[in-house]
Amino acid sequence: MTDQHYLDENYDMNDSGNPEFFELLNKQMNRRDLIKKTAGGAVAMTLAASLTGCGSDDNDNNNSAPPATETPNPDVDLTTRPSSLSFTPVEKHTRSEFTVPDGYDFKILHAVGDPLNSRLPVWDENRIPSGISYDRRVGDNHDGMTFFGMNPSTLKYDANESNQGLLVMNHEYIQRSDLHPRGSSFSDSSITEDEVFREVNAHGVSIVAINKNPVTQAISVDLDSEYSSFNRRITAATVIDFAGPVRGTDLVKTAFSPDGTSTRGTINNCGNGYTPWGTYLTTEENFNQYIARQGDVRDAETEYAIGTRYRMGSNASGYNWQSITDPQLTEDKTLFSRWNSIVSGTSATRDFRNTVNTFGWIVEIDPFDNRQRPVKRTALGRFAHEDCRVSRAIPGQPLAFYMGDDSTGEYIYKFVSDAVWDPKDVNGGYAAGDKYMNSGKFYVAKFDFNEATGEATGEWLELSMSNPSITAYERYKFKDQADILVHARIAADAAGATKMDRPEWVAVNPENGEVYVTLTNNSSRGSSYPTDAANPRRYADDDDASGRLRGNINGHIIRFREPDADVTATTFTWDIYLFGAESDSIEDVNLSGLTDANDFSSPDGMWFDPRGVLWIQTDDGAYTDTTNCMMLASLPGAVGDGSVQNAKSGDGTQKTPTGAILDDSKLRRFLVGPKGCEITGVTMTPDYKAIFVNVQHPGGTWPANQPGHLISTGRGSRPRSATVVITRKDGGVIAGETLEPSKA
Repeated sequence: MTDQHYLDENYDMNDSGNPEFFELLNKQMNRRDLIKKTAGGAVAMTLAASLTGCGSDDNDNNNSAPPATETPNPDVDLTTRPSSLSFTPVEKHTRSEFTVPDGYDFKILHAVGDPLNSRLPVWDENRIPSGISYDRRVGDNHDGMTFFGMNPSTLKYDANESNQGLLVMNHEYIQRSDLHPRGSSFSDSSITEDEVFREVNAHGVSIVAINKNPVTQAISVDLDSEYSSFNRRITAATVIDFAGPVRGTDLVKTAFSPDGTSTRGTINNCGNGYTPWGTYLTTEENFNQYIARQGDVRDAETEYAIGTRYRMGSNASGYNWQSITDPQLTEDKTLFSRWNSIVSGTSATRDFRNTVNTFGWIVEIDPFDNRQRPVKRTALGRFAHEDCRVSRAIPGQPLAFYMGDDSTGEYIYKFVSDAVWDPKDVNGGYAAGDKYMNSGKFYVAKFDFNEATGEATGEWLELSMSNPSITAYERYKFKDQADILVHARIAADAAGATKMDRPEWVAVNPENGEVYVTLTNNSSRGSSYPTDAANPRRYADDDDASGRLRGNINGHIIRFREPDADVTATTFTWDIYLFGAESDSIEDVNLSGLTDANDFSSPDGMWFDPRGVLWIQTDDGAYTDTTNCMMLASLPGAVGDGSVQNAKSGDGTQKTPTGAILDDSKLRRFLVGPKGCEITGVTMTPDYKAIFVNVQHPGGTWPANQPGHLISTGRGSRPRSATVVITRKDGGVIAGETLEPSKA
């Protein structure tokens, strides 16, 4: 979730009164070992996913030496988590450079506009490609991302394969002045049809075939081999099916799909997830920003739902895509008119009044199947989805999908499948998705804390018509489960969930099943939203001359554990794993004891690799006077390993349960991005020898100003969002130095 200005209060819309599955690795492995070694997020060792170098903007980074010509083969157990981190912590900086630790190298793999087919011309800023061609080019503002290994014989998902695979990534939104030929003179009031096509196609998801050299670890985009046939785009114009309880209901019927079984497009794709059976989950976040609804006033209940809780008022103008009323490049006028969500016909099947209800879902994509349509999984609820992570895949047990709603004062959710996991469903595609994601129970989280005993507990509140708090809610009268899912925020209000400081990415610890959630920040915490133990800090930034930085400025990461790691449990215990802070903050702000080697602000992207290393990324506007956004590596303990502390809460304090203090052997900075960017999206190859991250909305002329690191073919001065791949110069395991005998 991009946060260039610390907080956008437009995301504050809650006015309620509520306070992997690997092939068993070893057939002799016992159940306890299986649970421990099953990968966080769902696929045990299956999906790997999911610089101190100096110089000016015009100079190459000093980490640009070519990879080793021979790969050492140290005796490293890839299933073992490092006991400590020993790479050199990357220093904070505000340069227009991407920097990684000594001994590591990076390459810019591809950037916005790069072709996914060798027959297309390369991106050229002096001859920007046509808008229509962007449905075969890499999209803009790269975000969540997962690597899927591909078996070279079957061309199917292979959890063990690191040398060829599909890199699947989101494109959250667009940098309009950098995307179009007219650049900074662009105005949406005069947007052209070609520009609309470019913007629509630059959203969505890219599927990119890549190869890794097993000797040098060098990564390349595959544009010509048999694997390149998998390269494709899912955009804001792609036809997508509905599945689950909302499919076919009146709430999603439109002129495009009068029977409510399909829709067109996915937008504002931020965080991501992946399934044990080998499919990708993309999330639809701030969809309300795209849709026009000018002068359209409906009944009070509908206005509360659409305007207040889903933030699309009667004067919404969207991106003005609906202004193309006489298209010349297509005969399908609904490509544009569908973005106008007003009542204009005699029924919902004759207009697009329900367009707003067709976005805000989890979308399943099978990267290995380009014949069937992607699917919007409605049983998982509709809100500003930031991320979706699956519990550990344990045979005979249900799967849980954990999700955050990235808006101020919104909630943390989970969906628990009725079906129990069967490893035979690997490569089951959308049929497996139907099995595990269409039927189950939907919950929202409530956090409690007993100050007298220091006990931190929580409850999962079911969102269904069997919950009397929902059926008796006065502000909105729910008709059925489909209504609850479409208006999940209102159902969570009714149930009494805890308002959180912008829940963003979720991660599942592969060692113990504990769930981590980033809470990025909230300038209104302590004012519009009183502090509580789960959101305890209100403070000011003494370095901020404008005085605008108040509330929960730097964010935190909360985590919880369900009893016996049972995902069907309706209770949990919790603490706050880390508090973002500047290293020189006062003690009751810097509760995690961060130092110059690991201080950070506004945690956003987050992912456990299958070993149990937690990668934390930032999207910050509060600490950027000192450092650009970054990614850190950490080695967590467990819920309850710390103590109760007093957090600064305005003029007083708030007691809160905190995790153990981590020194820089357990938490340290792995990279810093170029000025102006967000670091987001993280995934690895299963051999842990290549790690991928995304650089979103960089400033200056990056990545062109680091030419020695470019694989991407386009050149020019415009800043471009891009995917970066990082390897060790000696060909070793990422963050695995302490596991190697010669370096232990």
